[in-house]
Formats: sequence, C-alpha cells, structure tokens
Amino acid sequence: MRLHRAAAHIPLNHDQHMEADTHLHGRRLLLARVIWITLVALTLSVYITSLPDYFTVLQTVCRLAACPYGQLSPDTAVALEHLGLTVGSYATGMFALAALVALTFFGTAGVIFWRKSDDWVALLMALGLVLGGTIPILFTLGTDHSTWRLPILLVGELSFIAFFLDFTLFPDGRFVPRWTRWLFVAFCIESVVIVFFSIPFSASASLWIVVPLDVLFFALYLGLMIAQMYRYRYVSTLVQRQQTKWVVFGLSVDILVTIVALFPALFFPRSAAPLIFVLVYVCSLFIYPITIGVAILRHHLLDIDVLINRTLVYVSLTASLVFVYFGLIFALQYLLRGVINQESDVAIVASTLTIYVLFQPLRRRLQNIVDRRFYRHKYDAARILAAYSATLRLEVDVSRLSEDLIAVVQETMQPAHISLWLRPTTQDGKEQVSRSSLPPAR
Repeated sequence: MRLHRAAAHIPLNHDQHMEADTHLHGRRLLLARVIWITLVALTLSVYITSLPDYFTVLQTVCRLAACPYGQLSPDTAVALEHLGLTVGSYATGMFALAALVALTFFGTAGVIFWRKSDDWVALLMALGLVLGGTIPILFTLGTDHSTWRLPILLVGELSFIAFFLDFTLFPDGRFVPRWTRWLFVAFCIESVVIVFFSIPFSASASLWIVVPLDVLFFALYLGLMIAQMYRYRYVSTLVQRQQTKWVVFGLSVDILVTIVALFPALFFPRSAAPLIFVLVYVCSLFIYPITIGVAILRHHLLDIDVLINRTLVYVSLTASLVFVYFGLIFALQYLLRGVINQESDVAIVASTLTIYVLFQPLRRRLQNIVDRRFYRHKYDAARILAAYSATLRLEVDVSRLSEDLIAVVQETMQPAHISLWLRPTTQDGKEQVSRSSLPPAR
C-alpha cells in the first residue's frame, strides 16, 4: 500500500496534524534563492581560499599543549612513523578525505536546491549541509592562529545556528512546541561565546564560567531532543515520521561511531588511537548528507524501517558475539593453563567454532526480539499470514476462506474498504462473473 494513502486513513487530530505550507512563491521565492546563493557563495569562497592553510597545518607537527583538530602532535607523529607512514602522506590523505566529505555535502545540497528550491525548509537544510561540509577545516583552522581564522569562525557560527535551527523546525517549518523558539534564542547567544571566545575549551577559563556554559549547552540539546520526540509522537504525519527517522538515524550513527572511536583516543593518547579517531570521525560524516537528502527529497522513505531493523539486529549480534568470543578465550586460557603448552591456540579455535555455531540461532533470536519490541505490528502481521497459510491447506469451504481472507487483510493491511470478487460455476458448467462487495472495515 502506498505511503501517502496509508497516512490518509490514520486517525489524527486535524488542528494539530495539518501540514504547514512551506512553499514559496513570487518575490519571496526569488528573495530566498538570492539569499541562499549569496550565503553559499561566501561559504565556498572562504572554504576554497583557506585550503592552502589547512594543508599547511596538516603537514606541520604541533608543538603546543593543545593542538588544533587533525594536526599531528609529537606522539602521534612517532606513532605514524611506526606504521610506516610519513607526515606528508598523512596530510595528503586527510586533505583528500576532507575534500571528498565536502563534495558529498555540497553535492547533496545542490541536488536539494535543484529539486526543492521552492521549499524554504529544504533551502534551510541545504544551507546547513553546505556549512557542514566545512567542518574539518572549521575544527582545524578555527583553533589555529591562521589568517583565515575570523572568516572560518563566522562560517562556524552560521553552521552552529543552521544546525540547531534545522532540527528545531524540521520537518514542517514550525516551532513545535512553541517554547522551542526560546531554545533557539538561547543557543544563538551561547554559540557566539563558544565559537568566538572558546571559553568552554580554554585552559585559562574559570570553572565558574565553564561549568554553567557546558550545562546550558547540553540542556539546550536535551530540550531539542524532547521537543522532537513530542513532535514525532503527537504532531507529525506518517510521511513526516519517516523523514524524521532518516535524519535521526544518520545523526545517531554518526554520534555512535564517533563515541566508540573516541574512547581509545582518550585512554591511549600517545598511540595511533587519536589518528584512528580523526579518520573514523571524518568517514562517519559521509552518512549524514545521504540521510538528509533522502528525508528532504522523500526518496525511498519506507526503506528506513528495514535499515533500522537490520542495524539493531546486526549491531546487537556483533556486540554479543564479540563478548562471547573474548569471554571464551579468557575462560579457556584460564582453564587450560598448565594442562597444555599452546592453550591460546586451542582457545582461539574453540571460540571461533563456537561463534560459527551460535551465529544463525543468535541472529534469529535477536531478530524476533527486535520485531516484537520495535515492530510489533509487522510481527503480528507475519504471524497472521503464517496462520492463514496453514489454514489454506486444510480448509475447503470457499465462504469460510473468503471470511478468513477478509479478516487477514483487515488485520495486516488495515484498508479503508475491502471488496472480494468471486467467479462461481453455474449448473450448466459455464462460469458466471459475480461481484461481492463488503462494507468498509471498521
């Protein structure tokens, strides 16, 4: 069943769930396009002209206590040499990766502008993508004493504001609930302090200033999350919920991957872990513009349910198997200690065989748990269809099968109307077409 048709039959409150018209016409459309093109041109000019300074910073080993993002410290430079790489190869690789990330952001924004330039919410999201493409350079030159530091900080301020505003207004362009507009005002004020004065990140700043700013920063994002959950639960239509799922999925994967890569960098700062963190963080940025583009262009919105389902299953499966694998290795090494000389090899082989045996049963078990917990309607529909398939093998009464078929369709697809056509056989052997129409399902 088509998505827009299914959404039309969901009982929603008309006053709360009417979609706001975000399309522009006439002079407003022309003005919005001119402003968008102007801001994008300024952002791209700052980005392109700061590329040489960015590459120079990557080629230089930092000698300060606090190094800019992406720049090598003496310890990480030594760890890089142990891997057989030079500082020049690192700078070239990071520069190429940052340029590829920027092209992905800029390209997605261009497609959105091309297809949805008459929608001001789409224009705002596209502008956020253009600003987001400058993030690797922003984090590096924004904390470095570069000639382009002030323009980069201006772009950084715009990116902070655009990011928060995007997620405050998405997907219908309204402040929902209304108090979220005050969250946006507070965020604009604090972002100026964070970007231009770097007070939360300054070593000389007083804790009496740093702690309240950090608390306020996280409180604003917590309020934004609560507002989005409220919007999703009580305001959004079915299409808007699918859009929200795409955006939240991309952002969640980005944050989760970054956090996982951050812990080794914090605990082992003098190893190659900080280099791996920078690489993983930059690579994780690729998924964000893709999910934003799908949500705005409304292309394959229903695929997000399958994607989330598979992600939940295989992330849980991977974590469980890793825990079992290393747990068995340590347990077998302890049990076989002193019995044989090559207990580690035996433990590894035994653990690998155990993982091989557990993979399919554990995957099916986790799939059932995820379906029951997060996709209960689809899980029940699959059980109803399986039960009806079993009934078809035993039941021969056409009228009974018709009633069962109508009940199954009503339970699984929940249509607004069900009609059933039968072709009965007359006494003279000729087939006569008849139509049996049932009232709408309640």
